[in-house]
Amino acid sequence: MAPSKVLAGARVVLPTGIVHDGRVIIDGPRIADAGDPSAQPAGVLGGAPADTPVTDLSGHWVVPGFVDLHNHGGGGASFTSGTAEDVLRGIHTHRLHGTTTVVASTVTGDMHGLAERAGMLSELAEQGDIAGIHFEGPFISPCRKGAHSEELLRDPDPAEVRKLIDAARGRARMVTLAPELPGGLDSVRLLAEHGVIAAIGHTDASYEQTKAAIDAGATVATHLFNAMPALGHRAPGPIAALLEDERITVELINDGTHLHPASLELAFHHAGPGRVAFITDAMDAAGFGDGRYMLGPLEVEVADGVARLVEGGSIAGSTLTLDRAFQRAVTVDRLPVEDVVAAISANPARLLGMDDRVGSLEPGKDADLVVLDADFALKGVMRRGEWVVAPQLG
Repeated sequence: MAPSKVLAGARVVLPTGIVHDGRVIIDGPRIADAGDPSAQPAGVLGGAPADTPVTDLSGHWVVPGFVDLHNHGGGGASFTSGTAEDVLRGIHTHRLHGTTTVVASTVTGDMHGLAERAGMLSELAEQGDIAGIHFEGPFISPCRKGAHSEELLRDPDPAEVRKLIDAARGRARMVTLAPELPGGLDSVRLLAEHGVIAAIGHTDASYEQTKAAIDAGATVATHLFNAMPALGHRAPGPIAALLEDERITVELINDGTHLHPASLELAFHHAGPGRVAFITDAMDAAGFGDGRYMLGPLEVEVADGVARLVEGGSIAGSTLTLDRAFQRAVTVDRLPVEDVVAAISANPARLLGMDDRVGSLEPGKDADLVVLDADFALKGVMRRGEWVVAPQLG
């Protein structure tokens, strides 16, 4: 078990707001206390032994560990096609960048292969390495396929959706589908009944079809704006329906490539900070570098950090890590730090039903946290009370 630790002097972001000169007390893998030390009598360490080592983080920020709902890999490893060891390498790459909780996303493949992949990933979920599985495809629109193999796409037959859920052995967290396809609404209802997030994405749905899917139980917009019709003044399409409905949380890829800053601002303005989840949609090049990669059966060229299909040039996921998304949100998009923490930690944790354990700095929760400097560059990462990246201060 990790020894007790005290982190002191930082600006600590709590659900109730920012505490300046705050303190976080770690007891083994859990948070024992977090808040304002001036509220405690002198010398009291919230139950920590008097000789507990104190790390002075003056001039830094301490925020909850990041939670990524939508991630296909990193560090040169693919969650879609790699071995279990490959997947663990990809997970570790993202942990080095602050993501202490990650959902492993697949891409479109044949049903047998996806079921096999679900079996392997479910073992990693059972071990606590990943938070579950997100199936992105094959139940998506060929009109908005993006970096998915068109010949492997299929309509969302509820029986086939159920096969993937069963193959995941209770570890399926989310399924992205196009609700306008035959069987779409029935599949949304099936997912909702089984406690799996139904996400609307890679869709050509109209405004009305999107509203029907939300009424059927859909609760997430997969990478809003991307792989769906643009907002129109006569045909508003899915974007308007997803932004206006309080039941929907919208995923955003804040890498400067997938979204214009004005689009991100529009989403935050209409959805509000409680309904946004920053994701990476990362592929295996994240944290690894430019070059040629495979995303499922499709070849991808990564140049200057932007991933595109070799054939056709469509954007193929991202090379984003959530520390970069955080820094960009504060320094470029000028979002309040509390709102960014909600979007990158608290909101996705709530969606996953894990907010009793992760997503905020509160007593009893996992000691998952990120240390950032005054410029919001990552300086430290802790997961379950152990430093993944020990802060190098001075």
